[in-house]
Amino acid sequence: MDTLFVLTILIVIGALAFDFINGFHDTANAIATSVSTKALKPRHAILLAAVMNFLGALTFTGVAKTITKDIVDPFTLHNGSLVILAALVAAIAWNLITWYYGIPSSSSHAIIGSIAGAAIAAAGFGSLNWSGFLKILQALIISPLLAFAVGYIVYSIFKVVFKNNNLSKTNRGFRYIQIATAALQAYSHGTNDAQKAMGIITLALISSGQLTSTDIPFWVQLSCATAMGLGTSVGGWKIIKTVGGGIMKIRPVNGVAADLTGAAIIFGATYIHLPVSTTHVISSSILGVGSAHRIKGVKWGTAKRMIITWFITLPISGSFAALMYFLLNLFF
Repeated sequence: MDTLFVLTILIVIGALAFDFINGFHDTANAIATSVSTKALKPRHAILLAAVMNFLGALTFTGVAKTITKDIVDPFTLHNGSLVILAALVAAIAWNLITWYYGIPSSSSHAIIGSIAGAAIAAAGFGSLNWSGFLKILQALIISPLLAFAVGYIVYSIFKVVFKNNNLSKTNRGFRYIQIATAALQAYSHGTNDAQKAMGIITLALISSGQLTSTDIPFWVQLSCATAMGLGTSVGGWKIIKTVGGGIMKIRPVNGVAADLTGAAIIFGATYIHLPVSTTHVISSSILGVGSAHRIKGVKWGTAKRMIITWFITLPISGSFAALMYFLLNLFF
């Protein structure tokens, strides 16, 4: 069997595996607040997130096209199939390591860093599409800062609007609203995160000569949406505990403010075709809400551990992908 064909099959399988792992790795992002406030039972929350992730993944393809063409040039990428396979192995490994230790790290940082690292190993720094790559990095850096600021503002508004309301009645009402905001956040997650695997598969198909444009085939979109939905249905309990209670003690009104903020930032990024880390955005939204609620109530030790992981993911995944490229090059 032709080596290039085998590599392409391995990449498709690897990309779907990445999407599946991304689903259970990032399930917590969409539903942790609703579970921690008991607005939803864990099983119901995961089922809701799985369905909404699937629907979100079927809705857009703009981010997928960005992944396909803005990190490297898919039509000139040296040894493209091997580069993509090495990137997938590295990103999956990092996702599993951080999931095992319950750390909400970024799947987006992992795959983008891995593609860049493997491409540099294959053809040097000139192989990167620097204008597109830097644009993606800016989105990854700015989005959590924006989420923190918006979360702070949204909850500050809530405090003013509901300051004379009975606390228990307010929380009871917001617990019902939280079901809708959890669904909205899960949908937004699907619109952005699932597209990264779509872009990777399309990049591989172009590199192997089976596609001549960056348009995303429907079978790629459907298979990635399915993998994301199935992965979400498995759940990520370790990370649910960290996001849902490790940052601050969340009440329904806090959860609604964080969910609305996270969904708004992610939708905005999807609309302008930019990949962002849903983990960073949602966790930063909670940090912003927590700071507006009571700054001493935020568990800054957990936040510090998360921020360190955010910063080290790109260089570690990139280095590991470069190593994987050299190792795979021995066999293919």
